[in-house]
Amino acid sequence: GGGTSGGSVGGEGIRVAVEGCCHGELDAIYASVLETQKRNGLTIDLLLICGDFQACRNEQDLNCMAVPQKYRTMASFYKYYSGEVVAPMLTIFVGGNHEASNHLWELFHGGWVAPNIYYLGHAGVVEVGGLRIAGLSGIFKGGDYRQGHWERPPYDNGSMRSAYHVREYDIWKLMQISAPVDIFLSHDWPRGVHRHGNERRLLQSKRFLEQEVQSNTLGNPHTVPVMQMLKPDYWFAAHLHTKFAALVKHDDDGVNGLVARTKFLSLDKCLPNRDFLQVLHFPKGRREMTSTGSRL
Repeated sequence: GGGTSGGSVGGEGIRVAVEGCCHGELDAIYASVLETQKRNGLTIDLLLICGDFQACRNEQDLNCMAVPQKYRTMASFYKYYSGEVVAPMLTIFVGGNHEASNHLWELFHGGWVAPNIYYLGHAGVVEVGGLRIAGLSGIFKGGDYRQGHWERPPYDNGSMRSAYHVREYDIWKLMQISAPVDIFLSHDWPRGVHRHGNERRLLQSKRFLEQEVQSNTLGNPHTVPVMQMLKPDYWFAAHLHTKFAALVKHDDDGVNGLVARTKFLSLDKCLPNRDFLQVLHFPKGRREMTSTGSRL
């Protein structure tokens, strides 16, 4: 089961919080969102999480998650799954490259992983409070892109990882969307999006990306046409554990002769003094907003 939380949905618009990589830290993320609400005197209606959610219900799920042994801990999701704790606001997430692959495979087309927590599926689109939110789970790996989703439990070390590699079918499904999309969620970045922001600052904080940036091999090449076709107002991502903003202008005109633009933002993981949370307010639903940043 599941449902929407109370607040300003449908009344004064919708206020959305976006978080980067979750890494199972749901308790800390919700605490940060609630603190942001309290500090600013506002109600957040919806939380979006950009992957590495780690929806581990039990030990079996934990053993299906591709992470180094030192990070293989139950974290806090199981409490939300069992009903011991309920998410304080509607939460929607996409998968990343550190997931309980067996659990998310059960919800290939999307579904509730716990009350008030919804998985968008390998590729999906939903409407919440007048906002259309689309998303893609996983990361790009060239060798697996044109394969089908053949992986099934029990996984070995290889299939546990290839299970979260984006497939051509997932991209094809997203390219069938015809109605406008306000927000798009992915885990890795669309290829080349770094060229539309402060590349120098990115490389100062993440020097290991220099070769990929220079050769333009950073990110998923197949989400570029998705962005160009859907032209979402916002595209949120994570994966690289850094905050990075970019403004992508599209070639053809947008609504009413205005140039269509997508505001790209990648966020960090939930750690002290890291930029992992962004709050946006859509006053009358789609295509109108104000934005505030927050950090723990």
